[in-house]
Amino acid sequence: MQKLIYSLPLLMTLSCGFLFAQEWPQFRGPNGNGHATAASVQTSWSEKEALTWKTKLPGKGWSSPVISGDFIWMTTAVKNENGPIDLHALCVSLKNGTLIHDVKLFVQSDPEKIHAMNSYASPTPVIAGDRVFCHFGNYGTACLDVKSGVVQWKVNRFDYETQNGPGASPVAWNGLLFFNCDGIDQQYAVAIKQETGATAWKVKRSGKLNANPEMKKSYCTPSIVETKNGDLLVSPAADWVYAYEPSSGKEIWKANYGKLGFSCVPKPVFREELAYILTSFSPSRLLAIDFNGKGDVTDSNVKWTTGSSMPAKPSLLIVGDNLYAINDKGILSCLDAKTGEEKYKQRIGGSFAASPLYAGDHIYLFDTQGRTTIFKPGDTYKLMKQNQLEGKFMASPAIAGQSLILRTETALYRID
Repeated sequence: MQKLIYSLPLLMTLSCGFLFAQEWPQFRGPNGNGHATAASVQTSWSEKEALTWKTKLPGKGWSSPVISGDFIWMTTAVKNENGPIDLHALCVSLKNGTLIHDVKLFVQSDPEKIHAMNSYASPTPVIAGDRVFCHFGNYGTACLDVKSGVVQWKVNRFDYETQNGPGASPVAWNGLLFFNCDGIDQQYAVAIKQETGATAWKVKRSGKLNANPEMKKSYCTPSIVETKNGDLLVSPAADWVYAYEPSSGKEIWKANYGKLGFSCVPKPVFREELAYILTSFSPSRLLAIDFNGKGDVTDSNVKWTTGSSMPAKPSLLIVGDNLYAINDKGILSCLDAKTGEEKYKQRIGGSFAASPLYAGDHIYLFDTQGRTTIFKPGDTYKLMKQNQLEGKFMASPAIAGQSLILRTETALYRID
């Protein structure tokens, strides 16, 4: 009996750890920063090696997979012969790769043109409890049951002109769902209630913008950060990054980029008391901002900036004291996260849109040629392996336990 008593906490810890590892509820994982809890993840694969299953996906979509238990959710867009675009939610079994659900959510009879690099289903879903929220920007948002796929509600009342198609993913927090609506015609942030889809708050961007409408748009996913003064919703937009009180939408602070910044894509990441913001275009710059401030903190809280080879689309990755940035043209930069000092720069080659992953003490980079470059974190570059799959990576990876879930333009893979 004594031995059993000592064993129970260990068993509970292992069980809880396994369950947690099975969850990848949002873009870039449990904490939204590209970190996986897995101690070991496969580092070598191909179309024939370490492939547990491969499932062909209908339509076209760049949304990244999210995972709860056996259910992998993502979105896609199916183009009909006569012109309309059908927007779908897809659910694939983690266990065997079977397509469990294919749910048509919205129909766009006269869809706007989109950028050649985009899709009509680029925002990544988010899972909160037994609900999965599928977002298509100005085309609408839907809530489905994670297991059954039954639609609980749909809304499409947030109208704005994206110009290049949908891009920003939603974020869930305390019964609310947040997303940015930054178009060429109007710019605002929104919170809706997870249970009903009703609007909780809607806040117009307050910063002065460039007069050119094309430079007012943005496609950035916001992030929640815990601070000494409470949680903040950090929400980059064109020319400015904003921090809101999540429960009310009250603006706490904002900071100007100092130079032109629009079509922002990378999701904010955090370390200690700094928020790291990329301005995307043109050219992309990185700002490190102390997130403990109020009002216009442009002059007081921007601690350092750099404009050397920064990404316009891939998000940043922080491991220990180092910040890693893979830019769109395949140049990897390693910076000191505290000071911005460059430690090294390495040409990886290829082109990039997907965000990097840290798992099992390795960093994974996924390019638009279907290649994955794996290297060790540290102050010098140490290449470990490069792997090739068919198709291209526009979606970012997910982890379930020790399994890699990778989406290319045509298929979903489980790598073990």
